[in-house]
Amino acid sequence: MRRSTAFFTLALVVLSSLRPQEAFSYAADSTVPLAGGCPQPDRWNLSLTSPISRRWSTSLSPTANSILTTAAPGSLAQLNEIEKVISDSFGLWARVTGTMFNSISHPGLFAPITRTSAAASCSNDQENNIDGLNTICLNQSSAAFTTGVLAFTRLITANASGATAGASGPAAFVGQILDADILFRNDGQVVFATPGALATSRGAGAYDLESLLIHELGHFFGLDHSAVWRAVMFPYAPPPGQFLGDRPTPPAPDAPLIDDDRTGVRSLYADPADISHSGSISGRILPANSFALAVTPSPSPGSFVTGIFGAHVVAIDATTGAVVAGALGGWSCNAATQQMQFDGSYQIQRLPLNRSYVIYAEPLEGLVTPANFNDPLSDMCQSNSPTPCTPPAASTNFNPRIRPSSP
Repeated sequence: MRRSTAFFTLALVVLSSLRPQEAFSYAADSTVPLAGGCPQPDRWNLSLTSPISRRWSTSLSPTANSILTTAAPGSLAQLNEIEKVISDSFGLWARVTGTMFNSISHPGLFAPITRTSAAASCSNDQENNIDGLNTICLNQSSAAFTTGVLAFTRLITANASGATAGASGPAAFVGQILDADILFRNDGQVVFATPGALATSRGAGAYDLESLLIHELGHFFGLDHSAVWRAVMFPYAPPPGQFLGDRPTPPAPDAPLIDDDRTGVRSLYADPADISHSGSISGRILPANSFALAVTPSPSPGSFVTGIFGAHVVAIDATTGAVVAGALGGWSCNAATQQMQFDGSYQIQRLPLNRSYVIYAEPLEGLVTPANFNDPLSDMCQSNSPTPCTPPAASTNFNPRIRPSSP
Protein backbone atom coordinates (compact mmCIF):
# COMPACT_ATOMS: atom_id res chain seq x y z
CA MET A 1 0.00 0.00 0.00
CA ARG A 2 0.99 3.59 -0.47
CA ARG A 3 -0.09 6.63 1.51
CA SER A 4 -0.08 10.18 0.19
CA THR A 5 -1.25 13.46 1.64
CA ALA A 6 -2.34 16.61 -0.17
CA PHE A 7 -2.65 19.89 1.68
CA PHE A 8 -4.77 23.00 1.21
CA THR A 9 -2.77 25.85 2.65
CA LEU A 10 -3.39 29.38 3.77
CA ALA A 11 -2.27 31.91 1.19
CA LEU A 12 0.59 34.13 2.26
CA VAL A 13 -0.77 36.96 0.12
CA VAL A 14 -4.29 38.20 -0.56
CA LEU A 15 -5.72 36.73 -3.79
CA SER A 16 -9.03 38.41 -5.58
CA SER A 17 -4.14 8.52 -16.54
CA LEU A 18 -0.63 8.18 -16.87
CA ARG A 19 -0.64 5.99 -19.94
CA PRO A 20 2.40 3.73 -20.61
CA GLN A 21 4.19 6.01 -23.10
CA GLU A 22 2.83 9.42 -22.16
CA ALA A 23 3.47 12.10 -19.60
CA PHE A 24 0.84 12.81 -16.99
CA SER A 25 -2.03 14.98 -18.00
CA TYR A 26 -2.58 17.75 -15.48
CA ALA A 27 -1.27 17.10 -11.99
CA ALA A 28 -2.43 13.76 -10.68
CA ASP A 29 -0.93 11.68 -7.91
CA SER A 30 0.45 8.29 -8.92
CA THR A 31 1.63 4.97 -7.51
CA VAL A 32 4.62 2.94 -8.70
CA PRO A 33 3.80 -0.81 -8.91
CA LEU A 34 5.37 -2.95 -6.22
CA ALA A 35 6.98 -5.03 -8.94
CA GLY A 36 8.39 -1.88 -10.54
CA GLY A 37 7.58 -0.24 -13.83
CA CYS A 38 5.61 2.74 -15.03
CA PRO A 39 3.67 4.70 -12.38
CA GLN A 40 -0.11 4.54 -12.55
CA PRO A 41 -2.53 7.36 -11.71
CA ASP A 42 -4.38 7.21 -8.41
CA ARG A 43 -8.10 6.80 -8.98
CA TRP A 44 -11.17 5.03 -7.68
CA ASN A 45 -12.45 1.72 -8.97
CA LEU A 46 -15.97 2.78 -9.96
CA SER A 47 -18.41 -0.08 -9.49
CA LEU A 48 -22.16 -0.30 -9.05
CA THR A 49 -21.66 -3.40 -6.89
CA SER A 50 -19.31 -1.52 -4.53
CA PRO A 51 -20.29 2.16 -4.55
CA ILE A 52 -17.85 4.60 -2.97
CA SER A 53 -18.58 4.95 0.73
CA ARG A 54 -18.99 8.45 2.17
CA ARG A 55 -19.50 9.61 5.73
CA TRP A 56 -18.69 12.50 8.04
CA SER A 57 -18.11 12.84 11.75
CA THR A 58 -20.67 14.96 13.58
CA SER A 59 -18.10 15.57 16.32
CA LEU A 60 -17.43 19.31 16.25
CA SER A 61 -14.87 21.34 18.14
CA PRO A 62 -16.01 22.40 21.64
CA THR A 63 -15.19 25.92 20.49
CA ALA A 64 -18.69 27.12 19.63
CA ASN A 65 -17.58 29.28 16.72
CA SER A 66 -15.24 26.81 15.00
CA ILE A 67 -17.86 26.31 12.26
CA LEU A 68 -20.32 29.14 11.75
CA THR A 69 -23.78 28.19 10.52
CA THR A 70 -27.08 30.01 10.24
CA ALA A 71 -28.51 27.40 12.62
CA ALA A 72 -27.82 27.36 16.36
CA PRO A 73 -24.64 25.56 17.49
CA GLY A 74 -25.30 22.03 18.72
CA SER A 75 -28.68 21.76 17.02
CA LEU A 76 -29.83 19.15 14.53
CA ALA A 77 -30.36 22.01 12.10
CA GLN A 78 -26.64 22.84 12.34
CA LEU A 79 -25.69 19.27 11.44
CA ASN A 80 -28.12 19.31 8.53
CA GLU A 81 -26.62 22.57 7.28
CA ILE A 82 -23.09 21.16 7.40
CA GLU A 83 -24.20 17.96 5.69
CA LYS A 84 -25.77 19.99 2.89
CA VAL A 85 -22.36 21.59 2.29
CA ILE A 86 -20.86 18.10 2.04
CA SER A 87 -23.58 16.86 -0.30
CA ASP A 88 -23.43 19.96 -2.51
CA SER A 89 -19.63 19.76 -2.74
CA PHE A 90 -19.71 16.14 -3.89
CA GLY A 91 -22.51 17.09 -6.27
CA LEU A 92 -20.36 19.65 -8.08
CA TRP A 93 -17.76 17.07 -9.07
CA ALA A 94 -20.48 14.53 -9.87
CA ARG A 95 -22.03 16.93 -12.38
CA VAL A 96 -18.91 17.22 -14.55
CA THR A 97 -19.92 15.90 -17.96
CA GLY A 98 -17.78 13.33 -19.73
CA THR A 99 -16.77 11.45 -16.58
CA MET A 100 -17.60 7.92 -15.52
CA PHE A 101 -18.91 9.17 -12.16
CA ASN A 102 -21.30 11.75 -13.58
CA SER A 103 -24.43 11.29 -11.46
CA ILE A 104 -26.77 11.78 -14.44
CA SER A 105 -25.22 9.38 -16.96
CA HIS A 106 -23.80 6.94 -14.39
CA PRO A 107 -26.00 6.97 -11.25
CA GLY A 108 -25.44 4.77 -8.24
CA LEU A 109 -21.64 4.93 -8.00
CA PHE A 110 -21.71 6.81 -4.67
CA ALA A 111 -23.21 5.39 -1.50
CA PRO A 112 -25.47 7.75 0.49
CA ILE A 113 -23.66 10.07 2.90
CA THR A 114 -23.86 8.74 6.45
CA ARG A 115 -22.87 10.09 9.87
CA THR A 116 -20.70 8.86 12.69
CA SER A 117 -20.35 10.42 16.13
CA ALA A 118 -16.81 9.20 16.74
CA ALA A 119 -14.31 12.07 16.91
CA ALA A 120 -11.28 10.03 15.74
CA SER A 121 -12.96 8.65 12.62
CA CYS A 122 -10.07 9.54 10.31
CA SER A 123 -7.40 7.51 12.13
CA ASN A 124 -7.60 4.40 9.97
CA ASP A 125 -4.40 5.12 8.10
CA GLN A 126 -2.40 1.98 8.74
CA GLU A 127 -2.06 -0.71 6.09
CA ASN A 128 -3.73 -3.32 8.28
CA ASN A 129 -6.48 -1.02 9.52
CA ILE A 130 -8.03 0.63 6.48
CA ASP A 131 -11.77 0.93 6.95
CA GLY A 132 -12.59 2.13 3.44
CA LEU A 133 -15.30 4.41 4.86
CA ASN A 134 -13.86 7.65 3.43
CA THR A 135 -14.61 10.08 6.23
CA ILE A 136 -14.67 13.86 6.59
CA CYS A 137 -13.52 14.96 10.04
CA LEU A 138 -14.01 18.44 11.47
CA ASN A 139 -12.74 17.81 14.99
CA GLN A 140 -9.67 15.61 14.76
CA SER A 141 -6.14 16.75 15.48
CA SER A 142 -3.18 15.71 13.37
CA ALA A 143 0.54 16.41 13.22
CA ALA A 144 -0.03 17.27 9.55
CA PHE A 145 -1.62 20.57 10.58
CA THR A 146 1.59 22.52 10.33
CA THR A 147 1.66 26.31 10.02
CA GLY A 148 -0.76 27.52 7.37
CA VAL A 149 -2.46 24.17 6.64
CA LEU A 150 -6.25 24.54 6.77
CA ALA A 151 -7.26 21.08 5.56
CA PHE A 152 -5.73 18.02 3.98
CA THR A 153 -6.75 14.79 2.26
CA ARG A 154 -5.02 11.49 2.99
CA LEU A 155 -5.19 8.79 0.31
CA ILE A 156 -4.17 5.16 0.63
CA THR A 157 -3.65 3.38 -2.68
CA ALA A 158 -2.78 -0.13 -3.85
CA ASN A 159 0.68 -0.77 -5.29
CA ALA A 160 -0.28 -4.19 -6.64
CA SER A 161 -3.33 -5.72 -8.24
CA GLY A 162 -5.09 -7.96 -5.73
CA ALA A 163 -3.62 -6.17 -2.73
CA THR A 164 -6.00 -6.31 0.20
CA ALA A 165 -6.42 -3.80 2.97
CA GLY A 166 -8.99 -4.42 5.67
CA ALA A 167 -12.52 -3.50 4.71
CA SER A 168 -11.42 -2.17 1.33
CA GLY A 169 -11.02 -5.65 -0.12
CA PRO A 170 -8.72 -6.65 -3.00
CA ALA A 171 -7.60 -3.98 -5.44
CA ALA A 172 -8.40 -4.34 -9.13
CA PHE A 173 -5.40 -2.32 -10.34
CA VAL A 174 -2.29 -0.45 -9.24
CA GLY A 175 -3.15 3.06 -8.08
CA GLN A 176 -6.64 2.13 -6.93
CA ILE A 177 -7.68 4.40 -4.07
CA LEU A 178 -8.60 2.21 -1.09
CA ASP A 179 -9.32 4.84 1.51
CA ALA A 180 -9.60 8.63 1.56
CA ASP A 181 -10.06 10.83 4.64
CA ILE A 182 -10.40 14.62 4.73
CA LEU A 183 -9.46 16.55 7.87
CA PHE A 184 -10.11 20.21 8.73
CA ARG A 185 -8.08 22.19 11.25
CA ASN A 186 -9.75 22.29 14.65
CA ASP A 187 -7.25 23.97 17.00
CA GLY A 188 -9.18 27.22 17.36
CA GLN A 189 -6.76 29.17 15.16
CA VAL A 190 -9.19 29.41 12.24
CA VAL A 191 -12.96 29.62 11.79
CA PHE A 192 -14.94 28.01 8.98
CA ALA A 193 -18.42 28.99 7.81
CA THR A 194 -21.13 27.50 5.64
CA PRO A 195 -22.08 29.62 2.60
CA GLY A 196 -25.17 30.96 4.38
CA ALA A 197 -23.18 32.07 7.41
CA LEU A 198 -20.37 33.43 5.26
CA ALA A 199 -22.83 35.85 3.68
CA THR A 200 -23.55 37.43 7.08
CA SER A 201 -21.44 39.93 8.97
CA ARG A 202 -20.16 37.10 11.18
CA GLY A 203 -18.56 35.43 8.15
CA ALA A 204 -16.12 38.23 7.41
CA GLY A 205 -13.31 36.51 9.33
CA ALA A 206 -14.19 32.91 8.42
CA TYR A 207 -13.00 30.60 5.66
CA ASP A 208 -15.65 29.20 3.35
CA LEU A 209 -16.15 25.57 4.36
CA GLU A 210 -17.64 24.69 0.99
CA SER A 211 -14.76 26.17 -1.04
CA LEU A 212 -12.19 24.24 0.96
CA LEU A 213 -14.17 21.01 0.80
CA ILE A 214 -14.63 21.24 -2.98
CA HIS A 215 -10.84 21.60 -3.26
CA GLU A 216 -10.17 18.64 -0.97
CA LEU A 217 -12.61 16.50 -2.94
CA GLY A 218 -10.44 17.13 -5.99
CA HIS A 219 -7.66 15.38 -4.05
CA PHE A 220 -10.21 12.75 -3.00
CA PHE A 221 -10.67 11.90 -6.68
CA GLY A 222 -6.90 11.74 -7.34
CA LEU A 223 -6.06 15.24 -8.58
CA ASP A 224 -3.15 17.20 -7.20
CA HIS A 225 -2.82 20.99 -7.37
CA SER A 226 -3.18 23.28 -10.37
CA ALA A 227 -1.09 26.31 -11.25
CA VAL A 228 -4.10 27.97 -12.92
CA TRP A 229 -5.06 30.83 -10.61
CA ARG A 230 -8.84 30.56 -11.01
CA ALA A 231 -8.93 26.77 -10.65
CA VAL A 232 -10.51 25.17 -7.61
CA MET A 233 -7.36 23.04 -7.37
CA PHE A 234 -5.11 26.09 -6.99
CA PRO A 235 -3.09 25.32 -3.82
CA TYR A 236 -4.04 28.39 -1.76
CA ALA A 237 -7.27 29.19 0.05
CA PRO A 238 -9.31 32.32 -0.69
CA PRO A 239 -9.11 35.03 1.98
CA PRO A 240 -11.62 34.91 4.85
CA GLY A 241 -15.09 35.93 3.81
CA GLN A 242 -14.57 35.00 0.14
CA PHE A 243 -15.48 32.08 -2.11
CA LEU A 244 -13.16 29.99 -4.25
CA GLY A 245 -13.57 29.85 -8.01
CA ASP A 246 -16.08 31.42 -10.36
CA ARG A 247 -19.76 31.95 -9.55
CA PRO A 248 -21.20 32.82 -12.99
CA THR A 249 -24.68 34.20 -13.50
CA PRO A 250 -26.62 32.12 -14.30
CA PRO A 251 -24.55 29.51 -12.43
CA ALA A 252 -23.23 26.48 -14.30
CA PRO A 253 -24.37 23.11 -12.88
CA ASP A 254 -20.83 22.37 -11.72
CA ALA A 255 -19.70 25.91 -10.80
CA PRO A 256 -17.31 26.98 -9.21
CA LEU A 257 -15.20 24.44 -11.11
CA ILE A 258 -13.51 25.86 -14.19
CA ASP A 259 -12.41 24.10 -17.39
CA ASP A 260 -9.00 23.22 -15.93
CA ASP A 261 -10.68 21.34 -13.04
CA ARG A 262 -13.16 19.63 -15.36
CA THR A 263 -10.53 18.61 -17.91
CA GLY A 264 -8.27 17.25 -15.19
CA VAL A 265 -10.90 14.99 -13.67
CA ARG A 266 -12.07 13.86 -17.13
CA SER A 267 -8.52 12.60 -17.75
CA LEU A 268 -8.79 10.28 -14.74
CA TYR A 269 -12.36 9.09 -15.25
CA ALA A 270 -12.96 9.57 -18.97
CA ASP A 271 -16.33 8.42 -20.28
CA PRO A 272 -15.65 6.54 -23.55
CA ALA A 273 -19.01 7.77 -24.82
CA ASP A 274 -17.90 11.41 -24.49
CA ILE A 275 -16.63 12.16 -27.99
CA SER A 276 -16.84 15.93 -27.63
CA HIS A 277 -13.90 16.00 -25.18
CA SER A 278 -11.62 13.50 -26.90
CA GLY A 279 -8.98 15.92 -28.21
CA SER A 280 -5.34 15.53 -27.23
CA ILE A 281 -2.21 17.64 -27.66
CA SER A 282 1.26 16.28 -26.94
CA GLY A 283 4.84 17.30 -27.48
CA ARG A 284 8.15 17.93 -25.76
CA ILE A 285 9.53 20.95 -23.89
CA LEU A 286 13.11 21.46 -25.04
CA PRO A 287 15.64 24.19 -24.32
CA ALA A 288 16.70 26.36 -27.25
CA ASN A 289 20.29 25.48 -26.39
CA SER A 290 20.65 21.71 -26.24
CA PHE A 291 23.73 22.05 -24.04
CA ALA A 292 21.65 23.68 -21.30
CA LEU A 293 20.81 20.27 -19.81
CA ALA A 294 24.39 18.96 -19.80
CA VAL A 295 24.95 19.98 -16.19
CA THR A 296 21.73 18.30 -14.96
CA PRO A 297 22.57 15.30 -12.74
CA SER A 298 21.66 11.89 -14.12
CA PRO A 299 18.40 10.62 -12.56
CA SER A 300 19.60 6.99 -12.66
CA PRO A 301 22.61 5.04 -13.96
CA GLY A 302 22.81 5.17 -17.73
CA SER A 303 20.02 7.72 -18.14
CA PHE A 304 19.99 11.41 -18.99
CA VAL A 305 17.72 14.43 -18.71
CA THR A 306 16.91 15.38 -22.31
CA GLY A 307 14.09 17.88 -21.82
CA ILE A 308 12.71 20.51 -19.46
CA PHE A 309 11.30 18.83 -16.33
CA GLY A 310 8.45 20.16 -14.19
CA ALA A 311 7.14 22.90 -16.48
CA HIS A 312 3.54 24.06 -16.45
CA VAL A 313 2.08 23.54 -19.93
CA VAL A 314 -1.12 25.48 -20.65
CA ALA A 315 -3.72 25.12 -23.41
CA ILE A 316 -5.63 28.33 -24.21
CA ASP A 317 -8.65 28.60 -26.48
CA ALA A 318 -7.31 30.67 -29.37
CA THR A 319 -10.68 32.31 -29.97
CA THR A 320 -11.74 33.24 -26.45
CA GLY A 321 -8.37 33.43 -24.71
CA ALA A 322 -9.71 31.24 -21.87
CA VAL A 323 -7.50 28.66 -20.18
CA VAL A 324 -8.89 25.22 -20.98
CA ALA A 325 -6.31 23.11 -19.16
CA GLY A 326 -2.91 23.18 -17.54
CA ALA A 327 -0.61 20.19 -17.12
CA LEU A 328 2.76 19.29 -15.67
CA GLY A 329 5.28 18.11 -18.22
CA GLY A 330 8.76 16.74 -18.50
CA TRP A 331 8.66 12.95 -18.58
CA SER A 332 7.31 9.77 -20.12
CA CYS A 333 7.61 6.06 -19.42
CA ASN A 334 8.96 3.53 -21.91
CA ALA A 335 6.41 0.74 -22.22
CA ALA A 336 9.02 -1.76 -23.41
CA THR A 337 11.63 -1.18 -20.71
CA GLN A 338 9.26 0.15 -18.03
CA GLN A 339 11.78 2.91 -17.39
CA MET A 340 11.09 6.58 -16.79
CA GLN A 341 12.46 9.02 -19.35
CA PHE A 342 12.95 12.65 -18.40
CA ASP A 343 12.62 13.88 -21.95
CA GLY A 344 10.39 16.95 -21.58
CA SER A 345 7.26 15.13 -22.78
CA TYR A 346 3.78 16.41 -22.04
CA GLN A 347 0.24 15.50 -23.06
CA ILE A 348 -2.98 17.41 -22.47
CA GLN A 349 -5.96 15.09 -22.85
CA ARG A 350 -9.76 15.34 -22.96
CA LEU A 351 -9.81 18.68 -24.76
CA PRO A 352 -12.94 19.90 -26.59
CA LEU A 353 -12.84 19.11 -30.30
CA ASN A 354 -13.21 21.60 -33.15
CA ARG A 355 -11.28 24.36 -31.42
CA SER A 356 -7.89 25.93 -32.00
CA TYR A 357 -5.48 26.22 -29.09
CA VAL A 358 -2.40 28.17 -28.14
CA ILE A 359 0.08 26.14 -26.09
CA TYR A 360 2.76 27.62 -23.88
CA ALA A 361 5.12 26.33 -21.21
CA GLU A 362 6.04 28.35 -18.15
CA PRO A 363 8.27 27.71 -15.14
CA LEU A 364 6.73 27.11 -11.73
CA GLU A 365 7.89 30.25 -10.01
CA GLY A 366 6.28 33.03 -8.05
CA LEU A 367 3.36 32.12 -5.81
CA VAL A 368 3.08 28.57 -7.19
CA THR A 369 6.37 26.66 -7.03
CA PRO A 370 7.52 23.05 -7.49
CA ALA A 371 6.97 22.60 -3.74
CA ASN A 372 3.21 22.80 -4.38
CA PHE A 373 3.53 19.73 -6.62
CA ASN A 374 5.76 17.56 -4.48
CA ASP A 375 3.74 14.35 -4.98
CA PRO A 376 3.24 14.36 -8.77
CA LEU A 377 6.85 15.42 -9.37
CA SER A 378 8.35 12.78 -7.09
CA ASP A 379 5.94 9.83 -6.89
CA MET A 380 6.83 8.57 -10.36
CA CYS A 381 9.98 7.12 -8.80
CA GLN A 382 10.38 4.82 -5.81
CA SER A 383 13.79 3.98 -4.38
CA ASN A 384 12.67 0.48 -3.34
CA SER A 385 11.26 -0.34 -6.78
CA PRO A 386 12.98 -2.91 -9.06
CA THR A 387 13.16 -0.04 -11.58
CA PRO A 388 14.36 2.81 -9.33
CA CYS A 389 14.96 6.35 -10.50
CA THR A 390 15.39 9.80 -9.05
CA PRO A 391 13.49 12.70 -10.64
CA PRO A 392 15.60 15.72 -11.50
CA ALA A 393 14.85 19.03 -9.87
CA ALA A 394 12.07 20.97 -11.59
CA SER A 395 13.54 23.51 -13.97
CA THR A 396 12.57 27.13 -13.35
CA ASN A 397 15.35 28.73 -15.39
CA PHE A 398 13.65 29.20 -18.76
CA ASN A 399 11.33 31.62 -20.52
CA PRO A 400 7.93 30.73 -22.02
CA ARG A 401 7.61 30.09 -25.74
CA ILE A 402 4.19 30.07 -27.43
CA ARG A 403 3.01 28.11 -30.44
CA PRO A 404 -0.47 27.61 -31.95
CA SER A 405 -1.89 24.10 -32.15
CA SER A 406 -5.11 22.15 -32.43
CA PRO A 407 -6.18 18.73 -31.16
